[in-house]
Amino acid sequence: MTVARPRIEGYAVISREGMIATADGRFPDEIKIPADHQFYQDAVDHAAAVANGRHSAEGGDKEALRHRLILTRRVIRLTPDQRNPRAILWNPAVTPFEEAWSRLGLKEGTLAVVGGTDVFELFLTIGYDTFYLTRTEASVPKGRPVFPGVGTVGTVEDVMARHGLALRDTRMLDPSVNCRVEAWVPNG
Repeated sequence: MTVARPRIEGYAVISREGMIATADGRFPDEIKIPADHQFYQDAVDHAAAVANGRHSAEGGDKEALRHRLILTRRVIRLTPDQRNPRAILWNPAVTPFEEAWSRLGLKEGTLAVVGGTDVFELFLTIGYDTFYLTRTEASVPKGRPVFPGVGTVGTVEDVMARHGLALRDTRMLDPSVNCRVEAWVPNG
């Protein structure tokens, strides 16, 4: 049985510098904006499944109820997660994405990619249908970037453009703190 490729959407909230976390991996309070949190939770509620690294997840009461690909280098084959019957541990270095998606048993739908840095980078190669990038005015210098190299060899925009993504539109989520979400889509 051939399983259709899902629609792939990325979701990240970043500081002015393009960081998603502090250097020690903590999600900083400065980029926790209630309007963005609502946008994000609504999106993952409508996704068929979520993809995240071992230290990233969307949180909330529904987290354990969602189908999930947990990216990890600690397995050598697709492995059921012992803590969550709806989750599969996936090492992309040894198993193709199509096989991991197929293992979830979903025929169609959207895969919400929610981080961290290496996960966001991997899906740049696999291909996003839309990457929703929430920008804040918070400053998190020298943290963990949304994509490798952001802040040292280029900007978020540089990375997106190198991977064929272009800004389609911007929507204000909370004008009181200038929090806005950008939709980046394949160019062309």
